[in-house]
Amino acid sequence: MPMTAWMTIKMMPGSGWGWVWAAGRVAIASYVGLCLLMAWRQSRYVFVPDRKLQWDPGMAGFPFEEVFLETPDSERLHGWFVPAPQSRGVLLFCHGNAGNISHRLGAVAGFRRFGLDVLIFDYRGYGRSSGRPSEDGLYGDAETAWRYLTRTRGVRPNRVVLYGESLGGAVAARQAQALQPAGLILDGTFTSLADVAAQQYPYFPVRLLLRYEFNTLRRMPDIRCPVLVLHSRQDEIIPFEQGRRLFEAANEPKMFVELRGGHNSAAEESREQYEAGLKRFLDITLGPLPTVADRNSEM
Repeated sequence: MPMTAWMTIKMMPGSGWGWVWAAGRVAIASYVGLCLLMAWRQSRYVFVPDRKLQWDPGMAGFPFEEVFLETPDSERLHGWFVPAPQSRGVLLFCHGNAGNISHRLGAVAGFRRFGLDVLIFDYRGYGRSSGRPSEDGLYGDAETAWRYLTRTRGVRPNRVVLYGESLGGAVAARQAQALQPAGLILDGTFTSLADVAAQQYPYFPVRLLLRYEFNTLRRMPDIRCPVLVLHSRQDEIIPFEQGRRLFEAANEPKMFVELRGGHNSAAEESREQYEAGLKRFLDITLGPLPTVADRNSEM
């Protein structure tokens, strides 16, 4: 049989090659469909807000003020100002992409023990804050919280430490790039959202699909305040190497504390290293906690 005739028979509908081409078209269409679905729904993967507050600082026995902050684009942010028994500065707390401020009371308690008043706020679309989250929106929300501290409450910028956990680290780094805080703490933070997405979804062109950048690494060379990076080798969401890259890109003075445990459990599983690193960093940036003798001498 001539070669051309044989090839014609194999490519006819119903032949083996026909099924291969049909299956290939279905696979390609399915892959493209999944890519489009990811692109369309990506905000649901990036932002995972919870509207319901489970607890408040009063339930943990902390005094606190409930605050509502108006953004320049007319959103209303909800937060808490939690004073410390012995205050040496203020922590501006930028939380991660999931939940709301009521899920961070354990961390708030720890910072209070280190002599920090804490302003913790919910981004737009989280908790009792109005609006819908977006990258520019989160940056603007952190700016609003900063203005509240430094203008409304009159806190000097060199007494404010910016803290960001996970995605909140990208938000805090953006503020540190533009402002002059006492220090910046990055806790389990990624180099960029694209780097994390590429690691989580290696078979999809996430760098082409993403509408959000949250590029922490790009901001590090422009940050002039002291920087502390905390990251676990066992972090299953944000690779340890990304924390190291942030540290290497930061200017001096800087500190790196290696933790152990998962992304959401490292602070608890590495409590000794975590607290020792925080204490050392805060002593350098804000000075040591006043002792009883120091307080008595001021009276």
